[in-house]
Amino acid sequence: MKTSVFLGTVAAATLMAGAGMADTLADVKARGELNCGVNTGLVGFAAPDANGNWTGFDVDICKAVAAAVLGDPSKVKYVPTTGQTRFTALSSGEVDILARNSTWTFSRDTDLKLDFVGVNYYDGQGFMVRKDLGVTSAKELDGATICIQTGTTTELNLADYFKANNMAYQPVNIDSNAEGEQQYMAGACDAYTTDASGLAATRAAFADPENHIILPEIISKEPLGPAVRHGDSNWGDVARWTLYALIAAEEYGITSKNIEELSKSSQNPEVQRLLGVTDDLGAMIGLDKDWAKRAILASGNYGEIFAANIGEQTPIGLARGLNAQWTQGGLMYAMPFR
Repeated sequence: MKTSVFLGTVAAATLMAGAGMADTLADVKARGELNCGVNTGLVGFAAPDANGNWTGFDVDICKAVAAAVLGDPSKVKYVPTTGQTRFTALSSGEVDILARNSTWTFSRDTDLKLDFVGVNYYDGQGFMVRKDLGVTSAKELDGATICIQTGTTTELNLADYFKANNMAYQPVNIDSNAEGEQQYMAGACDAYTTDASGLAATRAAFADPENHIILPEIISKEPLGPAVRHGDSNWGDVARWTLYALIAAEEYGITSKNIEELSKSSQNPEVQRLLGVTDDLGAMIGLDKDWAKRAILASGNYGEIFAANIGEQTPIGLARGLNAQWTQGGLMYAMPFR
């Protein structure tokens, strides 16, 4: 009995030591490149151009982390992942961080052993149909064929919604947004369902976006955010506080254009700490004092990133809504830098 207890104690200690050995920050620094898991191609969020250059809302999160850690926002390897492969890519170590419109849920946080570092977009699931289908509400989709990505929260949401409304549907399973777009445009399904932001991005890429409508119903809560692996809390802190730095910068009026001036002139203690003028917050997470400043300079603060990639002046045309700062009636806010 004593031997069993001893062996059990050794095994537990070994597991704890293994968890403690994870050091993604050191790995990224040694490699000189951040491996960032992104969408296979969703305009406005993460998509490569003809020359292979990636741009988008989620891409800018990758750039900010690379700038904070490596001092250069271009030191990123973008790894395209689908709804089915994204979490395996993260848990296996193929990517260091997942910045790919993924919903923070109980099972993903616990069963899949992921740590979501925050919410960078509050979304909800919707439906898109062709205007000539004559449908104006999701409750008119009884008996419809619906394109849906496998391995996503949208599958369960769709089933729950139709069951609650005593309706039937025929799923057309797809692996990626690109396949969903192709199937939808080919007429393989009457409707396409995914996050409303994804629908807006997909429609914006159509040759005839005016002939497709996004129905008014939002059938779920989809808090989207970057994720890292369990077991490496310091790397989680790096990713989390980089995101918060972008959000806090908008709140305090720090932009990519005035950041140098504010570094010298701001008397706000929070701004001074954030930009490394006073205190050395970076030392607490293995970075230097200018880490947040570099993250903000990479693509701008949260508001700048939103406006440039998916905002109302872009083809996607998304309003801030819940993603406005908490001071403007939204849900977006950062924890204090102190």
